[in-house]
Amino acid sequence: MTEVEITKRRFKIMAGVSAVSVLVAIAAIVCAFRFSQSWLLIVFALALLVGFGAQIWFIAGFRSAKKGV
Repeated sequence: MTEVEITKRRFKIMAGVSAVSVLVAIAAIVCAFRFSQSWLLIVFALALLVGFGAQIWFIAGFRSAKKGV
């Protein structure tokens, strides 16, 4: 696989994980306030961390790419 293909694959994975994380975070925060379930705030925070972690993983992939294009 070329570096472009690898980067496209990493982007698709990152986009999918981020999309799922956003949906989970929205559902958790709405349910936390709607039903007064404070433990859902932890789910909300974890969903945000997973989403940001996926984006950091994607950006970190650029560092491992070969230099001197």
